[in-house]
Amino acid sequence: MGRKILIVGSGGREHALALRLLASDSVDEVIGCPGNAGMRRPPPDLAHKTLRVAEGSPVEVARREQVDLVVIGPEVPLCEGLADRLRAEGVLCYGPSGAAARLEGSKAFMKEFCRRHGIRVARDVIVRAPDELGRALASFEAPPVVKADGLCAGKGVVVAESHQEAKEAAERMLSGQSFGAAGATVVLEERLLGAEASVHAICDGQNSFVLPAAQDHKRIGEGDTGPNTGGMGTYAPAPLVDAVLAERVRKEIIERVVDGMAADGTPFTGTLFAGLMITPEGEPVTLEFNVRFGDPETQVLTMITEGDFGEALCAAARGELSADLLQVTESHAVCVVLASEGYPGTPRVGDVITGIERAEEESDVRIFHAGTKLRGEELVTAGGRVLGVTARGSSLAAARDRAYAACDRIEFAGKQLRRDIGARALG
Repeated sequence: MGRKILIVGSGGREHALALRLLASDSVDEVIGCPGNAGMRRPPPDLAHKTLRVAEGSPVEVARREQVDLVVIGPEVPLCEGLADRLRAEGVLCYGPSGAAARLEGSKAFMKEFCRRHGIRVARDVIVRAPDELGRALASFEAPPVVKADGLCAGKGVVVAESHQEAKEAAERMLSGQSFGAAGATVVLEERLLGAEASVHAICDGQNSFVLPAAQDHKRIGEGDTGPNTGGMGTYAPAPLVDAVLAERVRKEIIERVVDGMAADGTPFTGTLFAGLMITPEGEPVTLEFNVRFGDPETQVLTMITEGDFGEALCAAARGELSADLLQVTESHAVCVVLASEGYPGTPRVGDVITGIERAEEESDVRIFHAGTKLRGEELVTAGGRVLGVTARGSSLAAARDRAYAACDRIEFAGKQLRRDIGARALG
């Protein structure tokens, strides 16, 4: 009898995790809580297994369904201590404790942690009161980046073009006007030049398995124009992070976090996601840590790994991670996000989606649902980021071409997508 695994969350990340877990030899059933329309049944190639959704709180569902493992997708329940509540109930859980999740939940905590443990970050000043702001701003020759301390759904960062803009953004945060309590403390940070990369590691409290670097595309418009989003697409592996640099990231960042959290009495079990700036000199500088898989990075990372993913996450949750449970393939993967009209502002919802079955006829293509729901027999849009069209190929160019061919088969009114995912790596 194979494992039954519960995934907490409802986005593209959770759908990607669900299908990757379902493809594991050790897993027979995956339950989404609350899940999405794509998690209501398995794709044809996994039709011999069970994929479904369940209602109720994660603790209630885990107890009722007697699951073998809970995988927590989003950051909010992690920072609110869901992993602690599940473990208190005797449920095996993949995800950090509330104390360890402060690496994402508080940027000030993250900065102080990095300084204690020798992890390179951009110069910063932490501001906790309005009367500290003027002196802090004056210490920056160039306009600093302004970051709200707490969780802001990816929207708590202002890359200021002037000191005045930085001052106004910080004042709005400190007053509670922007982001409420999440902005009560502000981090002013030196603006770095370079290119960003995302590195994920599966951790068991002592050991880690580092996945290939990915690059996300945050802006809504091609050429990185327009407002920030939750991510309009990604690709992996990112050639920016070669083997030498990847080894530095593992030793100088990932291992120091895992060792430092253990030394501080808050061992890190779950996915550590390091958001890095690679400077023009090739130096990796940590911008942020997330304490869960990224979205849409998960969509590509799950396409370029082999091995029993369910066994790997269970082993990590038990503190018994082994390096031979997963293998990184030679493949490349590209994810293109299809978004609703109006996103990232107020997205239009309720538009009928067609063409997914035709899109999945492309070889090595997966369509991961995010903002979708069923209206009777029709699949309709239900959020800003609707689908993550993801393809694998023997090269980045092949994966990209396959992904865009699949995108062109899917239609809904007001469909938005970027046509330049991966372009920076292809030249």
